[in-house]
Amino acid sequence: MNIPNQFFTPVMVRSRRIASHAGRLMPGIILCLGVTAVAVMGAWAQRAAFGAVWLEELVLAILLGIVVRALYAPTAAMVVGIRFCAKQLLDVAVMVLGLSISTHMLFGKGVALPLGIALFVVMAIATSYAIGRLFGLPSRMATLIACGNAICGNSAIAAIAPVIHAEGEDVAASISFTAVLGVALVLLLPLSITLLHMQALQYGALAGLTVYAVPQVLAATAPAGASAVQFGTLIKLTRVFMLRRVVS
Repeated sequence: MNIPNQFFTPVMVRSRRIASHAGRLMPGIILCLGVTAVAVMGAWAQRAAFGAVWLEELVLAILLGIVVRALYAPTAAMVVGIRFCAKQLLDVAVMVLGLSISTHMLFGKGVALPLGIALFVVMAIATSYAIGRLFGLPSRMATLIACGNAICGNSAIAAIAPVIHAEGEDVAASISFTAVLGVALVLLLPLSITLLHMQALQYGALAGLTVYAVPQVLAATAPAGASAVQFGTLIKLTRVFMLRRVVS
């Protein structure tokens, strides 16, 4: 039986496009895999040498990424794959994590916890805005930074900017500030586990309420174990749900 070429041509064209797109992604993906491998080996080396891991794989990966970016500017060919890992792959990872989280942890004690989170977000926005204005920030920039830190970082800034008619410079400055603050929290917040003698759920709640991005919550809570990761992520996602209310 002869199959006409009209059948093969679209399939071949589509296959070539997929292969071409995959080829463009590979340099950046390889770089990200290299950073990940070094981070995993760094955690293994800590465990082998000291019997404990002081800097978890996620934290090490963030630090290594900062060092690599400071010493080496990725080429245009690598940027495509890096953005793919930072966006699509990270979104899939967060989605898979969500499948392992039970909302019973959130509603197990009634509506007190979600209402408390909502109240915290409102207070955080008001307090952050007041601090920004106290330090002389323009009203729009103070609003963007306050909402970014209280809700979900870049997404909140991007959603609120057109509502308050913020300028591009304000948006860029706000994103830069929240990014620096987020990395600082990821590195410093785990110290509170020992200093404040916090249990896993307590620390997870602290990280979920203070760290602005879901991936950073994962990195910040990893040293405290799976319970802290799940509870912190659940609280963080509840904060994200506040975005629509704040924008409207």
